Amino acid sequence: MSERNIVAGGAGVPQGLERALAAEVSLAARVRNLAVGLAGGGAAALVAVLWATEPQPLPVRTRLAFAGLIAVGLAWAAFASWTLTRKRPLYARDRVLAGRIALAAASATAGAGTVLAVLRGTPVEVLVTAVTGLALVVAAGLALRRARVRHRELLRLRDALRQETP
Repeated sequence: MSERNIVAGGAGVPQGLERALAAEVSLAARVRNLAVGLAGGGAAALVAVLWATEPQPLPVRTRLAFAGLIAVGLAWAAFASWTLTRKRPLYARDRVLAGRIALAAASATAGAGTVLAVLRGTPVEVLVTAVTGLALVVAAGLALRRARVRHRELLRLRDALRQETP
């Protein structure tokens, strides 16, 4: 059975919903999620190995940075595992979760980077760090907003379809 038939089930599904759901369960979407999981897990493992093989104890700031990087990598790996184990369309819930992870990581990075720049840098370095961090947070926030809008749109289409079928 094709992806279209699995998603549609053969019952007059609106074309927009059918296309969106087929894209969610497509091979390309699965490969993308696998790549995200491998990248996140690989990054977390790399930082953990680097941390574990240090001959001398690291400063507290470095340990906190490493722990943060490991947490972000594991979050992406867990996200990918979650999406890959779902057998049915997620109605863009995966996009919402990815947007939340991105916003959390961008906010933490921007905040920590700006604090370090204030403590150690020149006013120009503080400004550049703060503006760059703000741009990342805004981009992640916009991605999350778009994901929420898409999620609501797909749920509305699904609910409309359920009401139309006897």
